Amino acid sequence: MVIPVVLVDDDAMVRTGLRLILGGSEDVKIIGEASNGQEALDMVERLAPEVVLLDVRMPVLDGLAAAERLLTRPNPPAVIMLTTFNTDDYVLRALKAGARGFLLKDTAPEQMLNAIRRAAAGEPVLSPEVAGQVIAAATATQHVDPAARRGLEELTIRERDVARLLTDGRSNQEIAHQLYMSLATVKANITRIFTKLGVDNRVAAAMKIRDGGGLEED
Repeated sequence: MVIPVVLVDDDAMVRTGLRLILGGSEDVKIIGEASNGQEALDMVERLAPEVVLLDVRMPVLDGLAAAERLLTRPNPPAVIMLTTFNTDDYVLRALKAGARGFLLKDTAPEQMLNAIRRAAAGEPVLSPEVAGQVIAAATATQHVDPAARRGLEELTIRERDVARLLTDGRSNQEIAHQLYMSLATVKANITRIFTKLGVDNRVAAAMKIRDGGGLEED
């Protein structure tokens, strides 16, 4: 099964590099390219991709505004923001708007392909190399959200173990392997975590955990 992808970046060299990276895959196909957010909106409407790789900083309409508009549409694509270290605030706003995650533009080819596959499968793409730094930078000066903290306090010890790995961007399979749990048990724990935190996806759960002050080791 081929995953159709739209690539959006105002730098032609970046698009060329990503096209080369993704072009050798049998299950990921770039079906369109755009150089700004407005072009991206029009292209997504026309081509209906499963995944959109979206640069944060672009002319005409930036990636953040484009992501917010895309993600309010019915049946939106999975949006992955392409970023550098100096755009932390923008990326966090995109995550809160519903973006599936973010990648550095120099992410290794196989990691980028795996991220696209995970995003298409409904999983978040919180790159372990930068997820902690980006989220911590945005929440370092914020007060703990009391409602979010109460949700964290309702988690059982096992749910807290799962939640810690979830915030690190680990997949269900990775969580199962590290905690010696079955995949079904991992999924059940994640469902209970979502319910207790009042969220409906992994990215929102990660943000709520950070807003609540994080999870200390038990």
